[in-house]
Amino acid sequence: MNILVITPTRRENECMTATLARAGQTRHSYTVLYSGVGKAAAAANTALALSCADKQFDMIAVVGYAAGTLGFRQGDIVVPSTARYHDCNGIPDGFVPELTGEYALAGSEPITVFTGDTFVDAEAIHTIKRRFGIERAVFDMEITAIAITAKECGGLPVVAVKMISDVPEDGHTDLTFDEFSASHPDFGGILERLEALR
Repeated sequence: MNILVITPTRRENECMTATLARAGQTRHSYTVLYSGVGKAAAAANTALALSCADKQFDMIAVVGYAAGTLGFRQGDIVVPSTARYHDCNGIPDGFVPELTGEYALAGSEPITVFTGDTFVDAEAIHTIKRRFGIERAVFDMEITAIAITAKECGGLPVVAVKMISDVPEDGHTDLTFDEFSASHPDFGGILERLEALR
C-alpha cells in the first residue's frame, strides 16, 4: 500500500522520517509530508500533495502527538474511528453538516478525534464532553480538515495514528506537551500501527 503520511509539525516530521530510516524495509511505501499546523495549512497542503503527486496514494495517514481525556496515559497510541470539529460554536448540529458532522476514519478504535484551531485545556475538554456527550476522546488541530479534503479529492481513506502527549484533565499544560514531544521522538509504535493496516 502506498501511504501519504502527513505530519503537522516539523518535530513530528523529523520523528517520522527518522523512524522510517531506522526501520529500513517496510511492508508499505511511505511518503512523508510536513503540512503545517492548523486546519487551513493542513487542508491546503494535503490538497496540493494529492494534486501534484507523481504517484497514486492508497491512503492518507495523519501521525503525531495529541491530547487525550482522562483514561489515557502519556505515550498511548490511539487510532480513532471518527473525526469532527469541536470549535464550530453556535452552529446547531446538522445545520451546516460540513462543519458539524462526523467523518469516518480508517481507525479501529471507537474514539473520536476532535479538531480545532486551539490547544485544549481541562475546562475546554469538560465543555466538549458535555456538548457531545462523550467521555473519551483525543484532540488535534488538523485531522478533520484533512478528512474533508480527502473526501473532496477522490475519497481516499484517512487514518489518524496519534501518540498521547498530554492529558489536560490531569493538570498537563502546553509546556507538558512540549516536554513530552521533545523527550519522545521514537515513532516506532506509530509505524507498527501503520504497518498493520490492510
